[in-house]
Amino acid sequence: MMFKDKTLLITGGTGSFGNAVMKRFLNTNIGEIRIFSRDEKKQDDMRRLYKNPKLKFYIGDVRDLASVKNAMHGVDYIFHAAALKQVPSCEFFPLEAVKTNVLGTDNVLTAAIECGVKKVICLSTDKAVYPINAMGISKAMMERVFVAKSRTVSPDKTLICGTRYGNVMASRGSVIPLFVEQIKSGQPLTVTNPHMTRFLMSLDEAVELVIFAFKKANTGDIMVQKAPASTIGDLAQAIKELLNADNEIKIIGTRHGEKLYETLLTKEEYLVAEDLGGFFRVLADQRDLNYDKYFINGNEKLSTEEEYNSHNTRRLNVEEIKEKLLQLDYIKEQLHYPYKDKVASTKE
Repeated sequence: MMFKDKTLLITGGTGSFGNAVMKRFLNTNIGEIRIFSRDEKKQDDMRRLYKNPKLKFYIGDVRDLASVKNAMHGVDYIFHAAALKQVPSCEFFPLEAVKTNVLGTDNVLTAAIECGVKKVICLSTDKAVYPINAMGISKAMMERVFVAKSRTVSPDKTLICGTRYGNVMASRGSVIPLFVEQIKSGQPLTVTNPHMTRFLMSLDEAVELVIFAFKKANTGDIMVQKAPASTIGDLAQAIKELLNADNEIKIIGTRHGEKLYETLLTKEEYLVAEDLGGFFRVLADQRDLNYDKYFINGNEKLSTEEEYNSHNTRRLNVEEIKEKLLQLDYIKEQLHYPYKDKVASTKE
């Protein structure tokens, strides 16, 4: 009911995640969905595909405050998904990641506060936790920006919070479509490190985290979704078995900025996080800079508490990975493709 006749703005609305959120709301009683992005081609494709009067399209860039404000009038809620998110490209162009992920987020929040938007959800990633690459560092800074910004405005006026989640299976930049294409073309499946682990969740599960945050989050909160994980080697094997393929798996070594495992909660966050069943709530530290007002004893648990990462969460085996993959429309579509016949013909 909270979305009835309301206006939702999705930045990065033509991306895989923004698109999934749009589809989740399109056939509800929401009043209007605004898609804000740089990509006029994808916007035009969406317009033709959905032909829905609730969908409105705004071309602009989160780096440009004026273009953000232009799309913000009359907006009730914002889902901020616009980002540079591919790890290797951000390694080569780190300042571009800063401009979009850090400064762009500040622009969205500045415009939201000025325009009296009721609630803003900012999208983050497991790569923002103990970051070692430019993409993760820029997302970690983005988290600090929205938590700091949330302190400057009453939540009764504009509530600012965020979500953090692991790998979304088969989204843009995901390894799953890469493996499928390699199988189709008869190439070996390229795995950087078979023992590398990643959280696995579907787009639908990630969208549910956003809905949960819209309903439950307090200002400054980061809502984190629990998720199982798998090794990349097992994931490649599961895709091979599902598609009845016999391509070899080739180990190519770690790419720029890649981690052995991803973390969703630091030790420090795990200590204070609220366990909400399928989710964690990381509360913002609401103290100000007058530290002498606060007398704090050290916490012995910090040295014993574990972080929450893709090595220590529930590990899926190959059969369980196959079950999870079969939830994806993308994989269901691939099952109708005669892989072995096709691959044989490409080798002849």
